[in-house]
Amino acid sequence: MKFSLYSVMTPDIKPETLIAYLKDTEYTAVELRFSETPADFKSEEPSYWRNNLCTISPSITDNDIEILKDKAEDSSINILSVLPYLTAGDLESTEHALQTAKKLGASTIRLGIPTYDRSQHYNDLFKSAAAYLSEVEQMCKQYKVKGLVETHHHTIAPSASLAYQLVCSYDPDHIGVLYDPGNMVHEGYENYRMGLELLGEYLAHVHVKNAIWQRGHTHMDGTVDWSVQWAPIEKGAVNWKQVLLDLKAVGYDRYVGMEDFSASMPTVEAIKHNIESVQQFIAENEGTY
Repeated sequence: MKFSLYSVMTPDIKPETLIAYLKDTEYTAVELRFSETPADFKSEEPSYWRNNLCTISPSITDNDIEILKDKAEDSSINILSVLPYLTAGDLESTEHALQTAKKLGASTIRLGIPTYDRSQHYNDLFKSAAAYLSEVEQMCKQYKVKGLVETHHHTIAPSASLAYQLVCSYDPDHIGVLYDPGNMVHEGYENYRMGLELLGEYLAHVHVKNAIWQRGHTHMDGTVDWSVQWAPIEKGAVNWKQVLLDLKAVGYDRYVGMEDFSASMPTVEAIKHNIESVQQFIAENEGTY
């Protein structure tokens, strides 16, 4: 198994700094957050989804792409993915992300899929997503960059089975699934091994993070509000030792990408802690099969 790190979890350092740091670790790849930072966010303290310094802009120049690519090559770090926040149906932005990924030498991008908020029927959203993916499949084939559907809460693909239903009509060489058990704490939990078996050849990548349900306000009628909060990898609801066993059982030996949002320790410590935790889980699993 190989280890990558998604730059969204390191918001207080720049991509070049992250790549230089990863050079001296057992990570061998980086996944780059791809988003425009609004001007009014840039005066804020660094954060995961607002003023994230470890982000490449869609307006990045070819010269800056070459500088970043050279930095990664010099550090023996593979630029594995470009991860934008695409809207399903936005073919222009999707193609631009594919073009940038191709220039950087990345092998995958994350695609856009419709959100689900009860305002539109699932079947209608599925049809629009299918039309989008049919077009994107051809783009991915053209650019030789695979498009990934992420298992993500508040979308029409929160679980492995619903992600599979969305991608199963397409060529797995061009369209795949980014499997994210941490997201599935919020919504979409299924037995990990069953989901992985179902995904089969569509299983393209795995993200590693964790979350936990927390009890909130108790109302006069006795009902209780609950919410999901991000948690350190070893303290959340996802049993990562089991997930890693299940990945081994289905023959998955590609990258797992760290994406810790718990903010439980400084960035450099978090980078180190996450890979060491996964390596410990793997070591403890040795001999299980």
